[in-house]
Amino acid sequence: MQHYRSDNMDEMAEDYEMGDVEDDMYEEFQGRGLGDSDSDDEEYGSLNGRATDISAAQARKGKDIQGIPWDTLNITRERYRKTRLEQYKNYENDCKQTDKGGMYYEFQRNTRSVKSTILHFQLRNLVCATSKHDVYLMSHYSVLHWSALNGEKYEVMNVSGHIAPCEKHPGSLLEGFSQTQVSTLTVKDNLLVAGGFQGELICKFLDREGISFCCRTTYDDNAITNALEIYDSASGAVHFMSSNNDSGVRDFDMEKFQLCKHFRFQWPVNHTSLSPDAKLVVVVGDDPEGLLVDAHTGKTVHALQGHLDFSFASAWNPDGQTFATGNQDKTCRVWDIRNLSKSVSVLRGNLGAIRSIRFTSDGRFMAMAEPADFVHIFDVRSGYNKRQELDFFGEISGMSFSPDTEALFVGVWDRTYGSLLQYSRLRNYSYFDSLL
Repeated sequence: MQHYRSDNMDEMAEDYEMGDVEDDMYEEFQGRGLGDSDSDDEEYGSLNGRATDISAAQARKGKDIQGIPWDTLNITRERYRKTRLEQYKNYENDCKQTDKGGMYYEFQRNTRSVKSTILHFQLRNLVCATSKHDVYLMSHYSVLHWSALNGEKYEVMNVSGHIAPCEKHPGSLLEGFSQTQVSTLTVKDNLLVAGGFQGELICKFLDREGISFCCRTTYDDNAITNALEIYDSASGAVHFMSSNNDSGVRDFDMEKFQLCKHFRFQWPVNHTSLSPDAKLVVVVGDDPEGLLVDAHTGKTVHALQGHLDFSFASAWNPDGQTFATGNQDKTCRVWDIRNLSKSVSVLRGNLGAIRSIRFTSDGRFMAMAEPADFVHIFDVRSGYNKRQELDFFGEISGMSFSPDTEALFVGVWDRTYGSLLQYSRLRNYSYFDSLL
């Protein structure tokens, strides 16, 4: 992964603001312009109360799901979309043609009071849903919990100042950290793990007060934590896996609070995914080739050849037979462990790199997120031939299906239109027809 730091999260806004693409649009906002304010209070004040949530009922009546007042602008949504698409330059690759028009998840709500942010332009795993009502995300230096049930948020953890563990465990850094820049976040059940730019790992059990465990994976200059995954081991103990830019993959046992495995590779590791049976790990990073490795020894089982650039995303289908990798070559490749000589599908994005991939827990759908504007939901049963396209404007900080598959949350980062998008799974209860 590109070695990158920022002392101010807002600096990245200058690179990604919607208004930067089209001057006409920017000028039309007249002070409400994207990127003009430095705080949420200023931002929402300047919008004169317009930054309200958008509901499904309003969207059905034609209101833009992000509240963008297209009818008052000198540019139409269609023209602005065309400009966005033309601005992004990337690799072309031979890809599968898919039928757009599937409808699997419908827009439910755009929550403007929750401002999802990002810190690193290549890392977009900062939104985690633990139920169809509970979502955790980064908002500047705060880890927030958002309840879609009652529409309330609260701060779970603030890393802007000093943070230190309140429990004593061997290997825990008792002095803690100061002003941690969180690069990646994951939550599962009651465990939250945040990774930082300096290799920091912060572990908090949501049913306990304070921080349970802090450590630094390495003191290398290029130590950023790129990805995290929490899982239950065969013994029932809770573990998490950390992927770092120092070319290491580390496995931590949270029952014993200790590092139990450390695998080293030839290039920075940007993402890893553990198979459902916990026997294999997909490892991708700063090399066009990905690896399928033995989860116990770290030895390579098979190289994954086909991508043209570096990869930043991976995910296993719960069936345990297939998995997917997302690359900066603008594609997601689907692989079958029964024949790894080549990928079985190559799926293409619209704008740029595939930064995040998620499967539903039933294996029915796979979502892939681009850096901005688009999330694609594929029907796995159709052989990835059918898809739904979620189309909006703004950088994507992360996405997450709820464990019961009923909800999909997408974090959108923008100074003016930053929010949390919520979609609900569409169900076809055909058995009701028999009652008519």
